[in-house]
Amino acid sequence: MFMLVNCSNCHTPLQLPPGATAIRCALCQAVTHIADPRSAPPPSLQSPSHAPPPATAPAPAPSPYNHAPSGQPPHAHGRKRAVICGISYRYSRHELKGCINDAKCMRYLLINKFKFPESSILMLTEEETDPYRTPTKYNMRMALYWLVQGCQPGDSLVFHYSGHGSRQRNYNGDEVDGYDETLCPLDFETQGMIVDDEINATIVRPLPRGVKLHAIIDACHSGTVLDLPFLCRMSRSGQYVWEDHRPRSGVWKGTNGGEVISFSGCDDDQTSADTSALSRITSTGAMTFAFIQAIERGQATTYGSMLNSMRAVIRSTGNDLGGGAVTSLLTMLLTGGSLSGGLRQEPQLTSCEPFDVYTKPFAF
Repeated sequence: MFMLVNCSNCHTPLQLPPGATAIRCALCQAVTHIADPRSAPPPSLQSPSHAPPPATAPAPAPSPYNHAPSGQPPHAHGRKRAVICGISYRYSRHELKGCINDAKCMRYLLINKFKFPESSILMLTEEETDPYRTPTKYNMRMALYWLVQGCQPGDSLVFHYSGHGSRQRNYNGDEVDGYDETLCPLDFETQGMIVDDEINATIVRPLPRGVKLHAIIDACHSGTVLDLPFLCRMSRSGQYVWEDHRPRSGVWKGTNGGEVISFSGCDDDQTSADTSALSRITSTGAMTFAFIQAIERGQATTYGSMLNSMRAVIRSTGNDLGGGAVTSLLTMLLTGGSLSGGLRQEPQLTSCEPFDVYTKPFAF
């Protein structure tokens, strides 16, 4: 059960995760120490925004969010498990060219870079011959249940989705922008979409302490598609603040002690590009391409460096992306046939709790 405490500065109600001794308010940035809730935080912890540290700067103090819960520490070596979903909507008016390639590239990355066992990766694409591995709404739901079923402290889970995303009007008041974000299964026109509330209830809220889940969602309107409580609003200069997206109703959208971090292809009101970028002969999602490239080029040491790298690749479509014809083709596709300008697509980072994005190492 989560304890409700008031911010020591602005008195906003805050939901304190089990075992935490302090919490930072996402509205005023003040830190409330539970041992003495009446004391005001030191001024140095109330900065409204954060800038990327200079290369020569000393390491900053540990983030106030990294509080170890009580009890035994997680196992040192956990299991790795992933659900990868790529939907091309073949032979329909919604057809996408690069989504199955995205799925194959992500599978290759997880196996060869992050040592995920092949048997622990569940692929859902139209190319699968097993009828239970086609990306229908039912199969996607079952895959998400499988992903978190029986997870133990130390486990690392990944959910990658490349396909159509959409949004629909929210009527219960738990969305800041008034819309629920959705994923579109292969059969969404007859069976309906998968709404962010369901995704959150399935793979976020049950996640136990010591388990880590990363989501990589390459779809339109995907900024908050996991309905996580906090969104990292980052400027082009790399400064950021954590926006509080917790519902006014008080419904808990965080975890059961686990850690969830999501990279998405764009903001909730933006669209994501499907482009020829990862190779000269195939298409891929711009966000998936930027994500993989950041890792391969060593630009993903922290979550902040990963997000900045992804945004720079997509924003600066006229710059060198690693090879002549690919570069010019990517530029033309992302800018609608023009060799000037950039793509109006900003990858987003959301989390179950705020953290210092420039000190927290990125790792699956």
